[in-house]
Amino acid sequence: MRNVGRNLVRAGAHVPTVNRVPIDEQDLAARIVDAHAGGVLLPAPADHGLDGPAAYRVQTAVVAARRTTRRVGWKLGYTSEAMRRQMGIDEPNIGPLYDEMMLANGAQLAAGAVQPRVEPEIAAVIGSTVRHAGELAEAVVGWYAALEVVDSVWEDYRFDWALNTADGSSGAFVVLGDRLADGGSRALAGLPVTLLVDDEEVETGNGAAAMGDPRLALTWLIGQLALRGDRLQPGDVVITGGLTRAVPLGPGSSVQAAIGSGRVRISRV
Repeated sequence: MRNVGRNLVRAGAHVPTVNRVPIDEQDLAARIVDAHAGGVLLPAPADHGLDGPAAYRVQTAVVAARRTTRRVGWKLGYTSEAMRRQMGIDEPNIGPLYDEMMLANGAQLAAGAVQPRVEPEIAAVIGSTVRHAGELAEAVVGWYAALEVVDSVWEDYRFDWALNTADGSSGAFVVLGDRLADGGSRALAGLPVTLLVDDEEVETGNGAAAMGDPRLALTWLIGQLALRGDRLQPGDVVITGGLTRAVPLGPGSSVQAAIGSGRVRISRV
């Protein structure tokens, strides 16, 4: 494979466009797939030249090569100001969820991630096909406390929006926790969120971090899927975006979140 350079770009950093030569999309996809398979990290190419459609084309190629099970939903990335500020990203993105990514509450992560970080999220479970936003209220059959384990292929989480999108929005695993008793009301935005590492509180927030309300995040997703000729399907799980900054999940440690009435936890060997 040709050399794509060793220059790193910090998340959100401006990259000059003068004399930029677009990177070969299939080559980039292959590099990402091989890096995940080998458990290694890649330096982010500074002059990749990927626009939004190209980034999603690379994502599609990467997912097709990495995931062998069925798609079970979607993840939203960077719907919160806290996450965009942490990573220097200006806008949200999406990535698919596959059943091999779904973990039970309290799961212990033994393998499959090189530099895992965890963020608390509110998840929706969809009970019927959603063709447009007007069908959303009836389609959601439950809201759940969730944790997302992200695992970027890019060294030290240094990337821009396009490279993160190409890597599936860093999606690795999702832990679904308790069903939210207050999820049936319109109080999702006000749900308090507390994130704990090894039982010590490290971050707080609320449900409004996800675009002002997780329902608004879902509405945005419906529009994004429509642009692709896709839609939410019965049984889909959607995680609506990190509600606090992401924290590392170190060996031997645990991360748990309290989201309203719900609790969710993961640990690492």
